[in-house]
Amino acid sequence: MPAEIYVSTDVEADGPIPGPHSLLSLGSVALRADGATLGEFAANLAPLPGASPHPRTMLWWASYPEALAAARTAPEDPAAVMRRYVAWLRDLPGRVVFVGQPAAFDFAWVYWYLMRFVGDSPFGHSALDVKTYAMALVKKPYRECVKDALPVDWRGEAANTHVAIEDARAQGAVFARMLRANGAAT
Repeated sequence: MPAEIYVSTDVEADGPIPGPHSLLSLGSVALRADGATLGEFAANLAPLPGASPHPRTMLWWASYPEALAAARTAPEDPAAVMRRYVAWLRDLPGRVVFVGQPAAFDFAWVYWYLMRFVGDSPFGHSALDVKTYAMALVKKPYRECVKDALPVDWRGEAANTHVAIEDARAQGAVFARMLRANGAAT
């Protein structure tokens, strides 16, 4: 059976749900269980026709103007991006597993865009939440499993920048350290 490839993914959006709002940026880093990076994918997406930014989300973005500017640089047609993303995922040497934090948010966006523009998801319904995995490892309640509460050797140096590819890299590094701590990285 082919090895699992963990695809650490972060998205940036202009609202809480896809459809009425748009995906702004998508970043994914493909990792083996030992933490070795197999490749990266990053793209900024043009807004959906008829969609509009959510006022509360845009108020939040006002605190991160550089990250919003990065997400709005050279936006591409969503259909073209998602076709390219699927081709990238299918070229990876194993079975892909979506990894997110929070997976419920990021996976909803990616899955919606995949189904809307490609009609298929290479992930199926496989989405792993980093915070839930941390909860199981450190045996603490879910809401207490924030990055600062994790063991120091898992955390790394990278801060959450709200630039999708940067956050996907940092999240993937934390996840790989968690896999090692759990003995799953062999």
